[in-house]
Parts: sequence; C-alpha cells; structure tokens
Amino acid sequence: MPQRQVHGRNAGGRGLGMRLSTLAVGLGLLFSLPQIYGLLKPAAFAEAARKFPRSLMWGYALMALGTIWFLRNLNAESISDFANYKKHMLIGFGLAGLLTCIYVKDFLAVRGLAVVLLLLAKFTLDTARWHDSQWRLVLAVWAYVWIVAAIWFTVSPWRLRDLIGWNTANERRIRTTSSLQLAFGLFVVFLGLVVF
Repeated sequence: MPQRQVHGRNAGGRGLGMRLSTLAVGLGLLFSLPQIYGLLKPAAFAEAARKFPRSLMWGYALMALGTIWFLRNLNAESISDFANYKKHMLIGFGLAGLLTCIYVKDFLAVRGLAVVLLLLAKFTLDTARWHDSQWRLVLAVWAYVWIVAAIWFTVSPWRLRDLIGWNTANERRIRTTSSLQLAFGLFVVFLGLVVF
C-alpha cells in the first residue's frame, strides 16, 4: 500500500509539484526502455550507443533542454541577492547555452547530458526530500551518482565514449549490463507504484 507523502515547503519539487511516486515510475521506465532494446537487439543498441557521444542531434537537443530548464530554475529563484542581476544572468546563461552549441561541438551530447543529469538530480532530491519512507534514499543515492558522473563527464567527456565502448564490447556484455540495469529500473518503478 502506498505511503502518504509528507508535504512541506518545496514538497514535490519546486515548480512542478510532482509526487515522488510519479517521478519514480517515470525515471524507472525511462531508464528501463533502452535496456529492453539492448536485450532484444544488442547489435543495433551497440551501434546507436557508440554514436551518442559525438551526435550533434542529441547534443543540440540535450543542451537546449538543459539551458531552458536551468533558465526556468533561475527565473523561479527568489533569493534577493540576485534580484538586481537576474535579467543579466538569464541573458548570460542563455547565451552560454547557445554559444556552446556553436563553438563546443566536440562531445556536445556528453556535455548536454551532464547538464541535464545535474538538473534532474536537483529535481529528484527536491522531490524526495519530504517523503517519509526511507526508500527515498534509493532515488537520492541515484541522484548523487548522476552528479558525480556529470562532473566527471564534463571534465573529461571522452570517458563516456570509453565507458560505452567497454559496455558494448560484445553481445554477452551488453545483455549482462542491460539485464542488471533493467532490474534496477523495474525496482524503481516498483517503488513508485507500491512504496511511494
């Protein structure tokens, strides 16, 4: 039986008011779908995964998502210390996102993914903070893994390329890692449906 969520200041995550159960199901499904593809079509999965780090299409999409999401968070920020500079900061960070797409195209998809992971981690931690179940720590720890990965991939984006190369080295490895990740994704979905 789902437990009652404790509501307080910023409960459910700033701005969107999403319940932890909904977030867990969404994250679990989003994480599980590529793993199912990896189990069913490992060769096609490997080819698509290896193309990701240098994909400009993914780079533009993720950088645009990250920039818009960050600007939305910044605009919603109510700290008075930044009130006089908020307009300039919005313009500056918006330009930074745009100029990154123009001048830093190498591994743009990895950099865009890093930005999105940091923002998703913040949203997940904000949403999980006020829930009364200790199982919320599963999502909290997962969010901190995203933070560490995002920092690591920002500093050395070729590491993701190398990690994908190792992960997709052969069909057996793809099936093994996809199975483990699918099990975790479905566990997160279970938490969302039953625990949260």
